[in-house]
This record gives sequence, structure tokens and C-alpha cells, in this order.
Amino acid sequence: MVAVIVLVDIRPSSRLWGFLRFVLGRAALRNIPGLQFAKILGSGAGGGFGLKPSATRQGLFCLFANAPSAAAFIADSKIIAAYRHHAEEFFSAILSAYSCRGSWSGVSIPIDTDAPDTGPIAALTRASIRPSQVISFWRKSPPAEADLERASGCLLAVGLGEAPFFRQATFTIWESSQAMDHYARSGAHLTAIKAAHQGQYFSESMFVRFRPLNPQGVWKGRVFA
Repeated sequence: MVAVIVLVDIRPSSRLWGFLRFVLGRAALRNIPGLQFAKILGSGAGGGFGLKPSATRQGLFCLFANAPSAAAFIADSKIIAAYRHHAEEFFSAILSAYSCRGSWSGVSIPIDTDAPDTGPIAALTRASIRPSQVISFWRKSPPAEADLERASGCLLAVGLGEAPFFRQATFTIWESSQAMDHYARSGAHLTAIKAAHQGQYFSESMFVRFRPLNPQGVWKGRVFA
């Protein structure tokens, strides 16, 4: 399997269309060749990490049986064409996993490639937060997110959510695995991770590292090609 990530900042004139993706979006994903798993994701204001929902930014995460199906989805599917048409900014990438711990709705992403020696990597972290721990989680979150915005070697970072407050995800692209490891093992992020494990914040979680095969488009003004 390979994954596809799509990030969209909907034009102001298309906000109703964007909102309806959360209501009708799964219907548009029926009968997509090779599609095995899909999540329609919202985002927060600013960088995507705030408690206030974004009115325009959203994402789509999919798993496909193989790379040709994923490439055809980005190039030819009606739903991706519609996202592009309604987008102020549009970003997509095919992702091949080289490390995965945990699961998402019971699904774990199969390892499809070896870890790269050099070059960019992508990471997806997602978690279902226990209701009893949600306040503690969000108290720890802002300092780690502020560090991420400033982290050396971070090319793209966005907070996403399958459901407000309780089912959260972060997608990042880094110049190298060393840059990501430096962020992950230092500062507020390390403190937050230790607290999460000690407090058993999550009922389900997943952490995946990918090779980003063809990142393309624009996100927060940055061009990927």
C-alpha cells in the first residue's frame, strides 16, 4: 500500500462547498479504484493546531493498494479536480511508509520501502484522546506546536483533525530524518510525549514515517514541485 495526503485551503467564495465535504465527502470516495481506507479531515485556525476550527483549511488522507492507483487518483479523479477548482491553495503527495507504530481505526499502514539515507521525509502522528484526558492534552499541546513552527528543517507542518478536540493528527515534511529527530527528542515536544505516555492520554495512536514521493502544490505560500 501507499498513502496519499491532500491539503486544501478553500477559496472564500467556496466555503459552503468546503463545509459540505464533511457531510457528503465520503460519497465522492466510493468506487475509487484501489482505495482501501480514507479519512476526511478538518483543521484548526492558524497553523492548524488551535482549538478554533478553520473555516477554509482541510485535508484528505487515503491508503491505496498500489502506487499507480494513488497516482491516478491525484491526476484523474473527479474529487481531486473539484478540490483543485475550489482551492486557494492545494497540496498533494504520495507517501511510501518505512516505519509505522500503532493504528488508525484499527488499520496499520504496511511498510512499503526502506528508510532513506538522505533527502526529505514525512511524518504523520495521530491519536484518539481519551475524554478524561482531553484537558490535560490540550494544556501540553501549544508549547510543542510553537516549537514545531520554529523547528529547523521543517518544510511543512499542519494540524488536522478527524473530530474536534478528541481525534487529532499532525502531518509534517522535514529536510531529513535528523532534523525531525532533533525536534522530536528535545524541548516542549519531548515533554508532551512523556506526559502523554505517563498519563495514558490515548485510546489509539499511530506514528508513521514516509518517503514523500512527489510532493507538489502550494501550502501556506510555499511552493512544492
